[in-house]
Amino acid sequence: MSKIDIKYHTLEIADFSAVITLATTVHGVGYMDREMLSAWHQQGLKNDINAGYVAYHGDKLVGYRITFATGQWDIDQWCSTNSWQLPEALVCYFKCNTVDIDYRGCGVGGQLLKLSSQAAAKQGARAGIAHLWRQSPKNSAVEYFTHCGGVSIKTHYSRWNADCEQGYICTICGNNCHCDAQEMILYFDDSLKN
Repeated sequence: MSKIDIKYHTLEIADFSAVITLATTVHGVGYMDREMLSAWHQQGLKNDINAGYVAYHGDKLVGYRITFATGQWDIDQWCSTNSWQLPEALVCYFKCNTVDIDYRGCGVGGQLLKLSSQAAAKQGARAGIAHLWRQSPKNSAVEYFTHCGGVSIKTHYSRWNADCEQGYICTICGNNCHCDAQEMILYFDDSLKN
């Protein structure tokens, strides 16, 4: 795709319907609903700074990035905190990044990550954790995050299987998801990079 004019702004309530539609198309039914997105949006707000971003081409939503601020997300069994090199209180969570299939490879995902990282750093984060979908087409999620400076921590097998009990239907596995997550960290300070 030739150079296109993409506009970015912070995630707002007016974007919710379009975000949910794109999420359902890419990730599957039950991945996100309005109640979830409303909660996730709140988790991205801290110190009057919003770490969630959306991307539009004209009136069409072509991507979004949801990021949880430090101290506003649950550290669970899928988090290898002993490998992060930072206290949990200094790490934000990159919940999800989704780009419309027709706009992949145009730099949208990287720009959304850059904007969210800058906002999270202003909120007090020194790094961000993500669980990347290893079964994404050509493992593009892990490749993109690596290209942006992300460092692999651990592979979590069948990471989203328990979500199927809550109504999630994976676009690959149906209602018995066995997709894997690659836990990765993105340091905002170059001195922490190995």
